[in-house]
Amino acid sequence: MAISKKNDRKIWYELDLSAIVYPTLQRRDFSSVYRLSVVLKENIDPEVLQQAADITLQRFPTYKVAIRKGLFWRYLETNHRPGPFVQPDIKNPCMPMPFKANNRYLIRIYYHERRIALEAHHSLGDGTGGMCVLQTMTAVYLRLLGYKISNGGFVLDVNGEPDPEELEDAYMRYANAQVRPPRPGEKAYRVRGTKEPFYTLNIIDGIMSVKQVMAVAAKYNATITEYLNSVLLYALLQKQEHSWHRRLLPVKIAMPVNLRRFFPSKTLRNFITMVYPSIDPRLGEYTFDEIVIHVRNYMRYYINEKFLRGDITTNAATQRHPLIRIVPLFIKDFTVRLFYTKVQDKNSSAGLTNMGALRVPEDMKPYIERFDIYMGQPFSSRTNCAIASFEDTLTINFASSIKEADVERYFFRKLVQDGIHIKIESNR
Repeated sequence: MAISKKNDRKIWYELDLSAIVYPTLQRRDFSSVYRLSVVLKENIDPEVLQQAADITLQRFPTYKVAIRKGLFWRYLETNHRPGPFVQPDIKNPCMPMPFKANNRYLIRIYYHERRIALEAHHSLGDGTGGMCVLQTMTAVYLRLLGYKISNGGFVLDVNGEPDPEELEDAYMRYANAQVRPPRPGEKAYRVRGTKEPFYTLNIIDGIMSVKQVMAVAAKYNATITEYLNSVLLYALLQKQEHSWHRRLLPVKIAMPVNLRRFFPSKTLRNFITMVYPSIDPRLGEYTFDEIVIHVRNYMRYYINEKFLRGDITTNAATQRHPLIRIVPLFIKDFTVRLFYTKVQDKNSSAGLTNMGALRVPEDMKPYIERFDIYMGQPFSSRTNCAIASFEDTLTINFASSIKEADVERYFFRKLVQDGIHIKIESNR
């Protein structure tokens, strides 16, 4: 896996099973970029943050890379160029990330007042890997300011060597089911709206109490994830009902599942798969209670080790096929892009991810106010929703590439009707 050139040791990494798709979708006006941020209780010192970034990235070799193109596959290669350099934050996050810009780095680090933000191309890893980078960098930053911060959880030891398991493509280890379940392929309802220019990403954040949301979810006999999925499906149904349409279509949510919950792995690369909770209004009018019951049953039927292993095996089958492996990259790119545009992207109405309760070492807690997560710019005109909590603060972050905010309005209105107090922030 290592290639030596003069005195610089170049190490290359194959793209993992999910990462193969993301560069294929790259356009001048779109990159698969997500954003994680932490809000501290004191203003950020950019010089100290730069030191922390330089120290931290030495510990994460698959994030200090550039993406390269071969005849058959793309791959990641160690990047010895200066950077990445911390920058003042911008109004519209998750801008397209050209592969040859920013000294070829696939991450950006921003600061604003008390906020540190990390943007990463999905080719490097998923939100779990990104959160390890962000929390470790934040811990190093606080240590440089003189605070004593322990390692643990997402905060890794910057003086230690990376565990080989952190660098693995964990999909291939678990793609061993004896059957490959078929994929649901029915077209879903698409939110229509006025498309914003590519450099505009509309953000709406809802900040609320974890205890309040948990209490409301319990009334519906649901978890927080089940309840919030149900609210988003409800909002999408409302949007479809109140908009012009030739015919009703199912509303579907594309929800990533963190496979580390079911298959032991320390990988910092992508290790997620998608499930699609949905409601079909053609079957009749659903009450909110019925939506919750439907979502709860869906989650408990599909999100389990056996079904997810079959899903991984289905995804891995194409990459393992010996004939496909020798197809030139430009043909693979054309085929994958066509399939994603014509089929995959039309299979959901919105995206929703929930990183759950984020934990930090006990001695780091006093310096942190909250975390925010953004799924980034949608591939097509719609909205994405990301959820995370820290202590008793739960944040729901919507990112949209259209001017209209009807889905977000229906969503937060339902939470308020259920008795949840919400603070709204936005860049609009």
